[in-house]
Amino acid sequence: MRHRVVVLALDGLLPFELGIPQRIFGLARGSEDGDRGRNLYEVVTCSVRPPGPVATDADFTITVERGPEALATADTVVIPSSYELGPVYEEGRLTDALATALAYIRPGTRLVSICTGSYVLAAAGRLDGRPATTHWSSADHFQQLFPQVRVDPDVLFIDDGDVLTSAGVAAGIDLCLHIVRRDHGTAVANDVARRTVVPPHRDGGQAQYIQRPVPEAQFATTTSARAWALGRLDRPILLRDMAQQESMSVRTFTRRFREEVGISPGQWLTQQRVERARGLLEATDLSIDQVAREAGFGTATSLRQHIQAALGVSPTVYRRTFRAGVGGR
Repeated sequence: MRHRVVVLALDGLLPFELGIPQRIFGLARGSEDGDRGRNLYEVVTCSVRPPGPVATDADFTITVERGPEALATADTVVIPSSYELGPVYEEGRLTDALATALAYIRPGTRLVSICTGSYVLAAAGRLDGRPATTHWSSADHFQQLFPQVRVDPDVLFIDDGDVLTSAGVAAGIDLCLHIVRRDHGTAVANDVARRTVVPPHRDGGQAQYIQRPVPEAQFATTTSARAWALGRLDRPILLRDMAQQESMSVRTFTRRFREEVGISPGQWLTQQRVERARGLLEATDLSIDQVAREAGFGTATSLRQHIQAALGVSPTVYRRTFRAGVGGR
């Protein structure tokens, strides 16, 4: 049985965000013997009303062929954002129609929101006491409306196990790719990313987009330094060496790097080495010591500490999980 993703289309939806789950999950194909090339997810769309037209924020409507009963068949429910949330956005409460629709969702179903779709989950009480995110421009309002939610406005998405929330618009792509990676491993997620022509993993969080979405033209970038570092992750990399690649002082480079990427060079290097280690653990038979050296952590102890901090499991457990070809829930 394929993992069934049901996308809830609300009036005032953004067509771009509605299409993200279909595009990302729809492209995920099996890579193991026995399921190679098989679609790993089935994606369907429903509305809170009987089948029929649903308004968008564009100059067209869409026709949805399933009503809210489809939510009862979901393994994962995705709620994209809407510009017409009404009392959900204004008062933090569900409409009767939305409450009735959400009641169809079975216990244990994975819940996912894109952008301000998090308002629906919060109004339903599904985020009480949990970490969550939303579009940075709505974060303060979201926190005031739902003080019981632990809002993090800086990240692209938050994975809290059975409930996942993303920041605005394109961060929905990041979250859906993360879910594919979590369900089926890096190779499958990377294949989807390549076919969608997007990066498999974006560095940093929303902070890099808030004040300067695009670096001003007169500012030099740190792109060359990042490319240089990625080519030598297995070797020691000093901050001054990265700065030299851009002919900058360490202080200037550090400031520009944080402006462009959203995190410090050291944090970025650790992220890249964790990603390198994940790929090696999944795709090779290298020993833990060898993976540590190839990823630039030097020792198995350092690798274990960083993998545990980033993923919540040891390298051995991570390898066992993803080499076993675990599928979606």
